[in-house]
Amino acid sequence: MESKSVREKKLQKILELERLFEEIQDIDVLLESILTETRAIVHADAGSIYKVDGKKLRIKYAQNDTLLKQLAPGEKLPYTAFSFPINKKSIAGYVAYSGESVNIKDAYKISGDKPYSYNVALDAATGYRTKSIYTLPLKMASGGLLGVMQLINAQSASGKTVSFTKESELYINHFAISVRQALQNSYQTNLMIHRMLKMAEFRDPKETYPHVSRVAEMSLEIYDRWAYNHNVPEEESHRFRDSLKIAARFHDIGKVGIPDSILKSPERFSQDDEARDILKGHTCIGAQLFEDSTSYLDIMCRDVALHHHEHWDGGVGAYPGEIDYHNYAIGDSIKNFKPLKGTDIPLAARITSVADVFDALSHKRSYKAAWSFEDACEKIEKDAGTHFDPEIVCAFLQIKSRIRSIQEAYPDELI
Repeated sequence: MESKSVREKKLQKILELERLFEEIQDIDVLLESILTETRAIVHADAGSIYKVDGKKLRIKYAQNDTLLKQLAPGEKLPYTAFSFPINKKSIAGYVAYSGESVNIKDAYKISGDKPYSYNVALDAATGYRTKSIYTLPLKMASGGLLGVMQLINAQSASGKTVSFTKESELYINHFAISVRQALQNSYQTNLMIHRMLKMAEFRDPKETYPHVSRVAEMSLEIYDRWAYNHNVPEEESHRFRDSLKIAARFHDIGKVGIPDSILKSPERFSQDDEARDILKGHTCIGAQLFEDSTSYLDIMCRDVALHHHEHWDGGVGAYPGEIDYHNYAIGDSIKNFKPLKGTDIPLAARITSVADVFDALSHKRSYKAAWSFEDACEKIEKDAGTHFDPEIVCAFLQIKSRIRSIQEAYPDELI
């Protein structure tokens, strides 16, 4: 039994986190943070977040301290992507279906009268032993089900796996209730972003939602590794990655203002083609959508939209450089400008540039076939120091397995 002072400290921590979570704008970043902090409060060794996707649950995040300790510093667990039906057969599916929390003492000894069971093959694949599990629905302030959180293997003070106690249930459920408004706010933000990006896709068939999802996911992973390599403080990292996940999705939003005759042309324009100079204007149009704002997110969205086609060395093919985007008018050509170089290019734009080019290379376009994964990686590595920031490329190459998994998780065929 915990002392009164310990209980009070945990409840105070929950109140502090509630205020912190209300500042997070990206729904996936919020879910990841909720999982991390809930595990910390109840000392759970592992856990997962599953998000409602139609009539299925799709895994978003999986954390496991025991398995993480087996990896080299800075590495992450494999990027997982799978889904399963919302029904009574699985534990998470049952919780989503019934809306009830479930506390299991031993996943391998679930009573035969229960409709759900635990898939031991999941442990066999990793060598991990799942024992205690607490699974609960994640609901928004509106009452709608956003997903399911599963906490695994509660730990005693000595590091022994124990059951989730009644006190743990209290903390977990209190926490779940306290973050409902934050979940609602992030969900609404994500819904609006999705609508804006679908609008852009209607204008430009090449700018599919899977494409922008891949670019956003890859940008986040590249940044996480870059931040680790540079010992970026945790608070700064959390703030940056929350905005980057959104800003990277808007990298080509300015194409909504490009004429169809250019935007939907199956041809690839040459460097001196007038149509290409007009197409370059999508960077300025995108920036104008976020101009005159003082918010951290809008500034990053503007920087990414405006500068994701810059080159690290300021060489041929880069644009739009130092330009007064405020005075740009739709249909103008972008020809003569002073290029940006090096760290004058915003960090978020340098990261998104690598993710965007890699994704374009590795997927089919009307003017080219898809490159192989390794060939696309080699091109990114070759262009370090010219097209791309060498340190961003270094981070990219360190997480190639996660990049490959992201591509598999967001195939174009989903749309």
